[in-house]
Amino acid sequence: MTVYAHPELNLTDPGKGYAHFVLYTEPRLNVAGAAWNATINIELDSPYVQEWVDRLQRCEPNALHTTFVMNREIPRLFHPCVDEDKTSPAANGGNCHCFRTWTDPEYGLPVVGRHSRSAGQDRWIYMTYAPLALRPDDVVYSVVADRGDVFWARTTGGVLAVLPMLESSGYGAGPRSGTGGASTFGAYLQQLVDSEGRDTAAKGRDTSSRQLVNWVRSDAAHRQELVLRDLAATFPGFSPDTSPSAETPAQ
Repeated sequence: MTVYAHPELNLTDPGKGYAHFVLYTEPRLNVAGAAWNATINIELDSPYVQEWVDRLQRCEPNALHTTFVMNREIPRLFHPCVDEDKTSPAANGGNCHCFRTWTDPEYGLPVVGRHSRSAGQDRWIYMTYAPLALRPDDVVYSVVADRGDVFWARTTGGVLAVLPMLESSGYGAGPRSGTGGASTFGAYLQQLVDSEGRDTAAKGRDTSSRQLVNWVRSDAAHRQELVLRDLAATFPGFSPDTSPSAETPAQ
């Protein structure tokens, strides 16, 4: 058995493919999935999601794509959408229930889109993994608490990324977020501010600051783009003497 140090296990370098992605299998239970990478479900309902979807690149299904669907659904990954082939097995009259597969060219993440069309209404749910950290040269400029409890990071290079997260940890922001999710999110924000946006590895820590948890659970952090420099300067729960580089994201 090969043992890897946690920082080495990041699916963030497309040049390395899937060499640093950890999977587990349980043949007896017909289970395959990610060991540490959290699964994220994203629906198309915000400008951030649209920006991310627009950069995805279509590809043939591979082994990582199969981890997002049940075993009996794996063949459906290869069925075309009714928009591409009206005789597709995914077609049901004018309706469609199909999958499409992409890769995120920035971070090499696999993406599966679940498409449902019924009564003329289309719904897409995109399934992907959160990275364990961003790339070594990435510096976070801001963090986005998006709709549907989806969280993004914007780098100083202008790249939008799914916020790093561990499989066992979830983030929360806003009045309806649980204390656990708010505590984990607050600790991650604190980590980014203290490191000037450079320490992006998800550690799954909770904050001990009740003030910080209360702030994250308020409207101030809900559905907002939180610029780290502003947080460091205005919020007393963060270190006042450290702030990210004044560099703004590239356009």
